[in-house]
Amino acid sequence: MASHIDGCRGPLRVLQFEGGQSNPTFHLTDAAGRMFVLRKKPPGKLLPSAHQVDREFRVIKALSDHTDVPVPKPYLLCQDDAVIGTAFYIMEFMPGRIFADPNMPEVSPADRGRIFDSMNDVLARIHNVDYRAVGLAEYGREGQYIPRQIARWSSQYDLARTEHIESMEHLKQWLPANIPPGDETRINHGDYRLGNTIVHLTEPRIIGVLDWELSTLGHPLADLGYNCMMYHFGQGFGASGGYAGMDLEAFGIPGEAEYLAAYARRTGRQGIEHWDFYVAFSLFRLAAIVQGVYKRGLDGNASSTTATKYGNRARAMADLGWSMVKTRA
Repeated sequence: MASHIDGCRGPLRVLQFEGGQSNPTFHLTDAAGRMFVLRKKPPGKLLPSAHQVDREFRVIKALSDHTDVPVPKPYLLCQDDAVIGTAFYIMEFMPGRIFADPNMPEVSPADRGRIFDSMNDVLARIHNVDYRAVGLAEYGREGQYIPRQIARWSSQYDLARTEHIESMEHLKQWLPANIPPGDETRINHGDYRLGNTIVHLTEPRIIGVLDWELSTLGHPLADLGYNCMMYHFGQGFGASGGYAGMDLEAFGIPGEAEYLAAYARRTGRQGIEHWDFYVAFSLFRLAAIVQGVYKRGLDGNASSTTATKYGNRARAMADLGWSMVKTRA
């Protein structure tokens, strides 16, 4: 760090962030009191396409250098395993608030609305980036993102299946047969939600987007559908619940239709067509992901508490996704 970051000097104070990061994340403080964040690959044998911290660094650097998308400033990428045992990168530490609870209980209704509008604005900014112009033309495959994702997650789900889930089988058949017309390619975050953003310490605005591990080039409405799943989760659904059935006006956040209209305006769209497909697709994808986590827990490759936590979530998500589109089947 002293060789690559101006003014940085040791010794370092190192703390590890708690939470579910698949790439272990650390808080660093140098002798002058400057603070940084380090993300590294986890130890052990890894799948070839997993935990690619170099990809995270690449997209953050492109956005930091060439766009107004709020991301932490990246300082360095080290791919020499001899330094700390595995590849890692270092970025700035951004003081702020991270809301793991989407209900934001300590925030006023008016500020909840402003935070939601900022989240909408930042997602639109990500999707408005000319990925070729910022050097990300080869960050992923162009076109056919949704068909490829359906095929991938159908296969992953089948490998991790522990019981028969009727709604998941229906979605595996219905989704590829009902992909909306038109194809688009934009930068996709892949896990864009309130909990993966940093909100200013005192102001209701997002100052940073984190956890780019699943980012690639993909269809922007898949990202938007994932971002809006919380409108369809009820209280107590999954890990932290959502907003279904709530009085959103009293709560302070826009309704889903209003949120979609704001995104459409910011991205130059006339509207969002085939919306139920994109939400059902996002629920299907997430159901396949959590089924994999559950199976790893049962196999002893994750904690027993993880297995218990994810035990019934795949079925609940698949049921919700199928309920959105089965009238069209």
